[in-house]
Amino acid sequence: MPNSVIDVVGYALHLAQQGLKHDQAKVLKGFGSAGILEVVEDDDGSTFRAVYTVRFKNAVYVLHCFQKKSHKGISTPKHVMDIVEGRLKLAKQHSEGAGS
Repeated sequence: MPNSVIDVVGYALHLAQQGLKHDQAKVLKGFGSAGILEVVEDDDGSTFRAVYTVRFKNAVYVLHCFQKKSHKGISTPKHVMDIVEGRLKLAKQHSEGAGS
């Protein structure tokens, strides 16, 4: 990711750790609650996304960061949603102590 995108995502994560929400953070549809968010940032004609969760008390977990390559629509591709779902399960296990 370009440095300008890293700065925006990093600040969004910093705010999330403080219990706040960045202006560019929005709920990622498909997970049924506001506990999964994404930050979308454009740079030089490319779009980047970072998906994270605030569902767990002990940490903010970054689930996936990627460059959106499709120019068709704004929806998140299924394979990315599958990655996020799998990593969310791992984050839950880690949060509950099974991953330590």
